[in-house]
Amino acid sequence: MKNFIKINENDNVAVALNDLNKGDSLEVDGKVVAVKESIKKGHKVAIKDIKKDSNICKYGFPIGHALEDINEGQWVHTHNIKTNLEGIKDYEYNKQNFENPFKNENLTFKGYRREDNTVGIRNEIWIVPTVGCVNGIADLIADRFKSETNFKEVYVYKHNFGCSQLGEDHKNTRTILGNIVKHPNAGGVLVLGLGCENNTMDSFKESLHSYNKERVRFLVSQEVEDEVASGCELLKELYSKVQNDKREDIPLSELKIGLKCGASDGFSGITANPLLGKLSDFLIAQGGTTILTEVPEMFGAETILMNRAKDEEVFAKTVSLINDFKKYFMSYNQPVYENPSPGNKAGGITTLEDKSLGCTQKSGSSEVVGVLKYGETLNIKGLNLLSAPGNDLVASTGLAAAGCHIVLFTTGRGTPFGTFVPTVKISTNSDIYNKKKNWIDFNAGALLENRSMDEVLKDFVNYIISVAGGSMANNEKNGIREISIFKNGVTL
Repeated sequence: MKNFIKINENDNVAVALNDLNKGDSLEVDGKVVAVKESIKKGHKVAIKDIKKDSNICKYGFPIGHALEDINEGQWVHTHNIKTNLEGIKDYEYNKQNFENPFKNENLTFKGYRREDNTVGIRNEIWIVPTVGCVNGIADLIADRFKSETNFKEVYVYKHNFGCSQLGEDHKNTRTILGNIVKHPNAGGVLVLGLGCENNTMDSFKESLHSYNKERVRFLVSQEVEDEVASGCELLKELYSKVQNDKREDIPLSELKIGLKCGASDGFSGITANPLLGKLSDFLIAQGGTTILTEVPEMFGAETILMNRAKDEEVFAKTVSLINDFKKYFMSYNQPVYENPSPGNKAGGITTLEDKSLGCTQKSGSSEVVGVLKYGETLNIKGLNLLSAPGNDLVASTGLAAAGCHIVLFTTGRGTPFGTFVPTVKISTNSDIYNKKKNWIDFNAGALLENRSMDEVLKDFVNYIISVAGGSMANNEKNGIREISIFKNGVTL
């Protein structure tokens, strides 16, 4: 196994695949580079002399500029490189066309076809509080129902909101909760209110517009004498429907997948994120749908996505997606490029460009067909972009609320969380996979161990089809299912 990888022919740094020691020799492009200091795996080593203020190139693009002269063989990281990025920018549309290398293989998965023709991959019963005040009551209802039936797949999606909110925050809460209520992964939903919150049951029902009345029930706790008994009876009504549902063959074109990364390291843009990019292209070739989010982690690589926009309208929406998020940071007098995180840096990621160029590889090479605002749901098949922050749980909740059946989450350092749909963790390296098999579902680190992308992708596609067909992701096995709603304004 090689000790390093040079990702692009135009790069002036390479990434260490193993810990490098002072005095080690690397053969790069026909010459020998002597390592001048200890460099941890995942971190960058200069493979040629780099002058002060010159660009550092990785993935074939600048990831910042040198703060000092950097000699061949030196460690390249936060101590000697600085971002090139700045604030709001003007962009030009330079459309680039890519041919999807995959063909439609007419694959299917075992899913649930709902009455409204939507498709789910789970058949659970959910309790969705309209306000955080009834989180505890929701738990009591779920526990009583499970004790009185043999059905255990009842989940409460707690949150702290639904009251004391104004404007966009109130709208976001109501919209995300409404999207959860209508998500086809639920076979039945109990919407549980208190009775005095500003997210009133009547206004919440109205915001739902159309919904499956056979599979959704509503309860206002202050309006009944025993809310636990009443809630349990409503769950039993839903259960009578759910227990008759059967899986059937569903075309892969119906599958919707969210693309996310977190706790990234220097291998994220080399293994797991490119694997998700291949999976995205493969699914789109089958007629399916993927969504990329984490807008602040597009900064520095945004033109790659913009130039893949299918037309001028989508390009303009992508420009707004980027610049509106920059304005959000600036409205709080916060630096736009306060990223990567300490964990990212420890793993070898140096600047936001470095992080973003790795992050956006999850989108593959397909054209961007749609751009969604936070809270909007999918309506165009293919690769979409979604406005949401980089925060893992907020972004993953946003992806699921947009209609994704599964969230694919790449990680180099490991994370246990999951949102309200299966949240599949893909490791960037084998070390974290072997250490945290109770967290990690699939190991993309095999790509560093002489397995080809085609081989790993085939296994990955089969794994995703199995999850869609009912195999549980680790977050589900561990009982970790959470939601987090984006908040911007005041709390009353």
